[in-house]
Amino acid sequence: MYLPKHFEQPDRDALIALMRERPLATLIVTTPDGPTADLIPLEFHPDDGAQGTLRGHVARANPLWRHAGAHTLAVFTGPEAYVSPGWYPSKREHGKVVPTWNYTMVQARGLLTAVDDAPWLRALVGRLTDHHEATQARPWSVSDAPDDYVQQMLRAIVGIEIALTSLAGKWKVSQNRNAADREGVAQGLGACQPAMSALVQGH
Repeated sequence: MYLPKHFEQPDRDALIALMRERPLATLIVTTPDGPTADLIPLEFHPDDGAQGTLRGHVARANPLWRHAGAHTLAVFTGPEAYVSPGWYPSKREHGKVVPTWNYTMVQARGLLTAVDDAPWLRALVGRLTDHHEATQARPWSVSDAPDDYVQQMLRAIVGIEIALTSLAGKWKVSQNRNAADREGVAQGLGACQPAMSALVQGH
């Protein structure tokens, strides 16, 4: 990842928060036939291993899990927004401005491990379900489904685990502009992109 120092996010807690708020990661795996990419919800365990561990699951029919030991890159993306040069006060001063795109992202690298273990998978899908159902008026639980059906579904998936070797974040939120231009961007984003507007104001 191209990472100028002024866009680097050194706050590990901010990286963890993004991964937990937006867990659907693009998981890129190196294979003998070249890289593959899948969208997979992943849970992050920050205290498991030197850099933390990612856990998730894929369909048994997905060949991804068969590449145990492969180098992987999980990309988590946060708020993003187009930035118009018309929002910069400096446009009126000298006109030397161009459009850009603001975004936040986390890149997590490690080696892939496959976990073909029913109790491990049952615990994983239970945690994932409880987490993502928490905001529902009537949260669904894995135990709401018949046990034989749950066991059938578990046999159709394989767990994946990635012990991380590196974790990096990039927050491109107009830090390279002066204070007046940053305020112009925040106002331009306004109500349509409140998350990015807040990030610009916070930097």
